[in-house]
This record gives sequence, C-alpha cells and structure tokens, in this order.
Amino acid sequence: MSNPSAGTPAHKARPRTPRSAEAKQRQQRILHIAMDTFGARGYNNASLAEIADQAGLTQAGVLHYFRSKALLLTSVLELRDQTDIEQLGADRPRGLEFLRHLVDTALRNAEREGIVRLYAVLSAESVTEDHPAQTYFRDRYSGLRAFVADALREACDLPADRAEQAETAANAVIAVMDGLQVQWLLSPDAVDMAASTDLVVSSLLTTLAPHRFGPSAER
Repeated sequence: MSNPSAGTPAHKARPRTPRSAEAKQRQQRILHIAMDTFGARGYNNASLAEIADQAGLTQAGVLHYFRSKALLLTSVLELRDQTDIEQLGADRPRGLEFLRHLVDTALRNAEREGIVRLYAVLSAESVTEDHPAQTYFRDRYSGLRAFVADALREACDLPADRAEQAETAANAVIAVMDGLQVQWLLSPDAVDMAASTDLVVSSLLTTLAPHRFGPSAER
C-alpha cells in the first residue's frame, strides 16, 4: 500500500486534522462521497475529479484534506471499520457469542448496501498488482481468520491438536459470508445472508463438536 503522490506508505500517512467544525464536516462529506464512489466504480475507475465535483471542491481541495487518492481510500476503509467497531461495543465477544455476532453482522449488512458493495468491490480489486488496499485486506483477513478460529475452538472446546481443523473451518465461514455478499448485491430478494450464515456456522459446530451441538446433544 503506497502513496503515489509522496512516495510514502499510505497506511503510515494520516489525513489532515480539521481546525474548525466546518472543515471537519467537509472532510466527513468527502469520505462518504468517496465511499459511495469507490463502492460503485472501484478504486482504479473512480477519479478524484468526480469525488471533488460531488463534494463541491477542486481536486486540490480534496487533496488538502487527504494528501493523495490512496490515503483517501485507506481513510474510507478505516471509516468502515470504525462503524463496525462502534456496533461491536467495547469488548469483543468470545466463543459462541462471537459466532452469533457473525450472524448478526450478516443481518445488519442487509441494511447497509453501500458498505457491503464497497467491501465486495475493493476486496476483489485488491488482488491486482500494486493495489493500495492490498495490505489492508491481507491484514484484515488474517485477523478475521484468527478471531473466527479462536471462537470455534472456544465454543467447541477443541484440544490443541485440532487447531488446524478450526482454522480450516474459519476459512469456510469467511468464504461463505463474502460469497453471500456478492450474491446478495446481485439478487437481494433471492439471498438471506443471515439465514445462510447461521446454517453454515451451525453445521460446522455440529461437525467439530457433535457431542455439544449434534442432534443427540442435551439442550
């Protein structure tokens, strides 16, 4: 992830800090316009000119706040993450509670099409060479895999020698959730993301710990 304007890593650079309430409001407006534009057109096809035009600014005006297009992109992704963090609360749930949180997230995503589209478009686009969001998504998937694997191990009380099985199951959960988002964006009436996520998580729990979650388990 690099800053093509300054030649410095975009993830180390920071947007300018607005000095007035009006400037802060303008910066937030730029972010939300960029979120919609990147989600609709992708990073490579979106231009600073169209973002600036929608914000009622010049390109120089946008760059005054974000220094480069790459930094604007990473700031948009951080805004998306901040929204998720605020909804999650101060403490990350663990074990079965975290897995239920994933189902709740799928349900909530059905009410925020713009953020879902942004994630789907940019995550796919990030696999291309030198994409400025590649490091962001690589790190995001790495962290998410660890969270889901830990939750599965805790919910199923898996021993250390089955850690790899939990990691494989975590990959499956993430793949299902991301794939459902693409299907939902194309045909929202045909896809229930929360129900499908719940089914997959429940099936994996039954497979990993039939004594706890299988048909014969005590309820």
